[in-house]
Amino acid sequence: MCNKGFIFSMFFILGLLFTACEEVKPPEPFGPVPDENQMNWQEMEYYGFIHFSVNTYTDMSWGFGNEDPSTFDPKELDVRQWARIAKEAGMTGLILTAKHHSGFCLWPSEYTDYDMTSSPYKDGKGDIVRELADACKEYGLKFGVYLSPWDRNFADYGKPEYITYFRNQLTELLTNYGDIFEVWFDGANGGSGYYGGANETRKIDRTTYYDWANTYDLVRKLQPNIVIWNDGGKRADLRWVGTESGYVGETNWSLLDSLGDVPEDMLRHGVENGNAWVPGEVNTSIRPEWFYHKREDSKVKTLPVLMDTYYNSVGRNGTLLLNFAIMPNGLIHEKDEENVLAFAKAVKEAFDEDLALNADAEASNVRGGSSKYDASKALDGDKESYWATDDGVNTGSLTISFDEPTSINRFMVQEYIRLGQRVKAFTIEAMVDGEWKELDSQTTIGYKRILQFPTVEATKFRLNITDSKSNFLISSVGVFNAPQILTSPSIIREQSGNIRIIPADEESVIYYTLDGSEPTTDSQVYSDLISTGDGKAQVAAMAYDPDSQKSSPVTEESFDISRKSWKVISVENERVGQIIDGNPNTVWHQSRETKLPVDLVIDMGKEEELIGFRYLPDQNLWSSGIITEYEFSVSLDNKSWTKVSQGEFSNINNNPLWQSKEFATKKARYIKLTALKNTQNNNSAGYAEIDVITQ
Repeated sequence: MCNKGFIFSMFFILGLLFTACEEVKPPEPFGPVPDENQMNWQEMEYYGFIHFSVNTYTDMSWGFGNEDPSTFDPKELDVRQWARIAKEAGMTGLILTAKHHSGFCLWPSEYTDYDMTSSPYKDGKGDIVRELADACKEYGLKFGVYLSPWDRNFADYGKPEYITYFRNQLTELLTNYGDIFEVWFDGANGGSGYYGGANETRKIDRTTYYDWANTYDLVRKLQPNIVIWNDGGKRADLRWVGTESGYVGETNWSLLDSLGDVPEDMLRHGVENGNAWVPGEVNTSIRPEWFYHKREDSKVKTLPVLMDTYYNSVGRNGTLLLNFAIMPNGLIHEKDEENVLAFAKAVKEAFDEDLALNADAEASNVRGGSSKYDASKALDGDKESYWATDDGVNTGSLTISFDEPTSINRFMVQEYIRLGQRVKAFTIEAMVDGEWKELDSQTTIGYKRILQFPTVEATKFRLNITDSKSNFLISSVGVFNAPQILTSPSIIREQSGNIRIIPADEESVIYYTLDGSEPTTDSQVYSDLISTGDGKAQVAAMAYDPDSQKSSPVTEESFDISRKSWKVISVENERVGQIIDGNPNTVWHQSRETKLPVDLVIDMGKEEELIGFRYLPDQNLWSSGIITEYEFSVSLDNKSWTKVSQGEFSNINNNPLWQSKEFATKKARYIKLTALKNTQNNNSAGYAEIDVITQ
């Protein structure tokens, strides 16, 4: 007689086996997702820019379009040096400014003679685009091109005929140099220029003039595997992040709305519910400006600054595009090379050992209970596997257990973005001395998010997803113990003429020199304001940690004459003195009721021999009143004035750093800066600092 209990048990077991063998349904895509070109680009993470043109030889930020091409004569040019440094720096590609705003072409273009054929380089037979494309191939780097839509040389710029010219040159670049991974269209469009001798100002509607839809179609036809960068991101594959300072917002969605305006805040943070996948590329230069200026040889970004840039770009769901400014001889400066290679070494040391790789872990929810989507898939080093939760489960935690107390200070997490960006908020915790301690609370993740926190000794680590647009997919979780990197001190000269050195932390000892030499632990120890008299001063300082015996990179600053006798005499306002107080973080604005042009007059207290002046705009994030067109005049008696300089502060809106303008030597006691126009085309004029350059 059949045992009914036995039969029931067998059916139950078979049912369980059948259920276990069923394939768990994979997650569905949620919202916009990257295409294959965008995915390949995102995985590059970090690559380089090359800025080199005729304005390298004229010491200008932007060429006007009338620069003599015979000045372009790089006698030691070696593009293999560029490629070698980029490769050793950990970069995955290089983008060359094939044509900047001046209109000068770094290749022999069929459509203009304002190109390499008019240069002494290789007797007019040079093609730097070809040379660099070949060097990138040799060193295993991808190659990209920058083609400025604005051309200050071409006579027909602003007319329909220019678009044909622009597309012809675009076709040359995308047809003759092999695979191009990215094309870069700068957002600077229209303004004053040479324009074939017209020497006038021309305005265009940047949203319609270039007929971007058809231009993009041409790009994609010629280079099917390319990504397109364009300021504002409309229909482009990538977006600007609203600044050239080296960071994107802490909240950073890889989404935008495909139609409508894209204000700066959206560029910085993306749009949570955007209908198009348009991730952010963080472009910044290793120097204050994009083209080479000898005065910036002591201003190359230091290792701590470069590391901060990395954490605030790649570590915030962006990519990092870091620029090299090529010297007139055709080479990357040795200081730029030294710092970028130190940066590569530091990144490798920080993330060389993943303490979470294949560690024991458990998750609060696993999709379908399947091992295919469990916590281990976020710790296996495979970018195509991921921990996933069930549909409708938008919160959860993943806990990692260490075999012994482990020092940690960095955390990395990645979403599986091929199926969309979902996470809206998360926290991280560590078990320290038997108790859970929250280390950070953040918002978006995206392709990659990296967090820094003070070193703790932890026995467990926990990632908590506290909010998500849908069930989430975490492809990678990493925990690291990065070596300490000391941050350089900052140096300012107060209006009194005294030097103040500001340490980045309270524990370090500051050593300094005043003779141009590099400080060591045998140098003077900084304790209080340093008196240097009324003349010029040169200061170098470093931070030193006695415990680890590590030192920071050296900060160098050169100061002109003291401003202690200076007085602003064109305005009566108790705060106007902030523009000569030596502190770049204080600012003063002309009254908004004042209409441009507007004068700012300063009495220096005595006669000086001037060869230039400097202007620093408002340094606040949402700064206003940034002067872009100016006049500068001098006087001995505040009655008879001589105009000694007039022009533009190029690219100052995107790169609001010190602007220096030099002129023929003039004796003066009074100086006058006239603001003619600002970047927002309104009547505001703002100043953080005004200074002079003396003989």
